Parts: sequence; C-alpha cells; structure tokens
Amino acid sequence: MRCFDVTRRSVPASLMKLYKSVILNKQIHQPPMLIEHKHTHAVNILQLFTISTAHIIRLHDRFKELDTERRGYLCPQDFGAIKGLAINPIGDRIIGAFFSPGRETVDFYTFVKILAHFRPADNIRPKESSSPEPINSRTNKLKFVFQMYDLDKDGKISRIDLLKALRGMLEMQVTEEQLDSIVDRTIQEADLDGDDAISFEEFRKSLEKVNIDHKMSIRFLR
Repeated sequence: MRCFDVTRRSVPASLMKLYKSVILNKQIHQPPMLIEHKHTHAVNILQLFTISTAHIIRLHDRFKELDTERRGYLCPQDFGAIKGLAINPIGDRIIGAFFSPGRETVDFYTFVKILAHFRPADNIRPKESSSPEPINSRTNKLKFVFQMYDLDKDGKISRIDLLKALRGMLEMQVTEEQLDSIVDRTIQEADLDGDDAISFEEFRKSLEKVNIDHKMSIRFLR
C-alpha cells in the first residue's frame, strides 16, 4: 500500500515551509511550548522520511476527514471510517496501536508515524550506519505486529495471548477444540527455547519467508 511516497534524505526547506504553513498555522493560539513540542516531533519524523508535498497534504486532508468534529485529534471511534480496518479481523488492535497506554487521542504527528509502518520497506537504498532504523524497516514492521499479539505486553506471546487473538480473528469459523489445536501447533513450531511462549526473536524467525509488506497492507487514503 502506498499511503505516501518517502525516501530517506535530508528534510528540504520547501517541505518545512509547507509544514509550518499548513500545520502550525492552525495552532497559532496554542502555547509556544506546546507548538515547539509538536514541531520537534514532526521534525523527527521528517528526518526519517522525506514526504512529498502532495502526500503530506493528502495525509493531513485525510486526518481532517476522519476528525469530523474538528477537534485537532482523533479518537478510536474516528477510525471506523477506514473500510480496510472495519473488515480486518485485527482492526481493533491496529487502531489501538495509534494510541499510547492510557490515552484516547492521537495527533497528526503520531498518525503519520504509525502509518509509516505500513509503507513498503526500501530494500534497495543502502542504510547509513549513523542513521536510525527506518520506521518501515522489516524489523520494525515485525515488532509492530508482534505487539498486537502480545496482549499483556510482557514481551512474549503466550498461549493465552494467542488464544485470545485467534479467537477474535476466527470467531465462529472454528470450534474451541480446533482453536486449541491451532494454538498448540503454532507455539510448538515457533517456541525454540521451550518456555511455552513466543519471544520476538522466535516470532521473527518463524516469519523469515513471509512477505511482511504484502501482509501489512491497509488503504488509509481514499
């Protein structure tokens, strides 16, 4: 899915000018410290990705479309307008990934940052040793997915985590007995250290041959 077109380069002055005019212009009445805080977050994102003028405007327009009450932030229910999430069996957990623990709102900068996980990874352009791991790298994509299955956030996917996740995905398609069998087989195949759970490294190894870019495809833009 190509939500927005990005490459890792320096942030162009034209884009920063656009960012200030389109985004910060709407925050002129907010306290200076808050504006500076949000500006820093945006710059951090732009340092990882150079987003074309057309696409940052499209992303901001989409954000505003979802923000039907013009509050300047999104709540979980606002994501219901995204059809790809409505039909996705783990749509609720994908939506939850946009929100920090204990928070029920997400601003534009976090919105862009989370969406970056769904951008196809750039496996051609060499990564500079001093540059941070791209948000849309294969490793970060896998971490993003892993966290949606690690329901109790203890760093491992337990049998209970997997059972709850698959029950929500498969619903009435299988019996409880069949579901138990699927969970047991999945853990048996992925659990290399015998602790009856799946660590991130075990999770990554079990998906070595999976095209994660193809699997992580949701149309957020119209």
